[in-house]
Amino acid sequence: MENQDSNSENARNEMQHEIQDELEQARRSLKEVSLMLEQSQAELNKLTQRNSGITGHLQQIQAQIESAPRADILNAYNAALDVQQRLLVMRGQMEKLQGDQATLQRWIALLTRANGYFNQVSESSQAGHANGSGSAILEMVINGQESVRQRLSREMHDGPAQALSNFIVQTEIATRLFDIDPEKAKDELHNLRTAAMSTFQKVRSFIFELRPMMLDDLGLFPTLKRYVDALKEQSGVEISLRIKGQERRLEPYLEVMIFRAVQELLGNAIRHNQDHPVKIQISVQITIEDTLILIAVADNGRGFDQDSIAESHGLGLKLIRERVDMLGGVLRIDSSIGQGSKITFQVPCLEIESKDMGINN
Repeated sequence: MENQDSNSENARNEMQHEIQDELEQARRSLKEVSLMLEQSQAELNKLTQRNSGITGHLQQIQAQIESAPRADILNAYNAALDVQQRLLVMRGQMEKLQGDQATLQRWIALLTRANGYFNQVSESSQAGHANGSGSAILEMVINGQESVRQRLSREMHDGPAQALSNFIVQTEIATRLFDIDPEKAKDELHNLRTAAMSTFQKVRSFIFELRPMMLDDLGLFPTLKRYVDALKEQSGVEISLRIKGQERRLEPYLEVMIFRAVQELLGNAIRHNQDHPVKIQISVQITIEDTLILIAVADNGRGFDQDSIAESHGLGLKLIRERVDMLGGVLRIDSSIGQGSKITFQVPCLEIESKDMGINN
């Protein structure tokens, strides 16, 4: 037990050092970007003043267009074109620097929160407060992981594992029938093939549940569309997915967090309304803004009492809330007995460069 605690503390300290190093690097980068932004703003001001002067001179030339020398006209227009091109480039550079500055500021805020969390865990550990908030979060994460493992273990046992046992029996039956009744043996093999295909689809579903590969390849939104379609087919539940705004790639950790949250909320809505007399309908709405992403999952099911959320509901929701909080977001629960439920959360939306992902936005 002491070795486990020591290993856990060492891993935590190592991760905290990495976070602190990343935080220092981000602060240095922010300082450099802020300085470049200040210099670019000064240059932009100079170009703007120069453009005003050239525009005034160009107006004078236009007023005397009939008598002005051709060389003066050409020089005036070339000067105006040159400064306008410089202004365009500088404004583009300013926009990029401002975007980099905002991204770094959000990243620093997230790293600061993460560093504070580890400090809180360390203080709780040193003070012997095993039930501190840091430990509670860690306990919820572990329990959440174990809950998923238990569910997958149970589904694997009841599904593919049982099917494989049946395959063995069917194979033995078909082998014995070959000499007695070839036609019946053929039927057994046909049934075996059908069962194998069904089991194969279930295994693929389990793999998708664990980690959909297309999340890395194509991103959050295509993966969610595929997941919702597959879940509708498997469960028979009516699920609608609506995405507002421009779809684009987000930071990988954010895509995983949002996908897992939607996956958990959809799973909760289906599991806890299986015997509901009203046909369950679920809607997922995602709104993508420049710096924010808003997700709402609503259903017309039995609902629940927010003041006494059942453990089966509570663990998943608590984990989602903690992750949303750590990302600087907000989660809201609207539900009551017999009135369905609606879970809404929003998190800062960080966009990544398409060239880094090998795709176009």
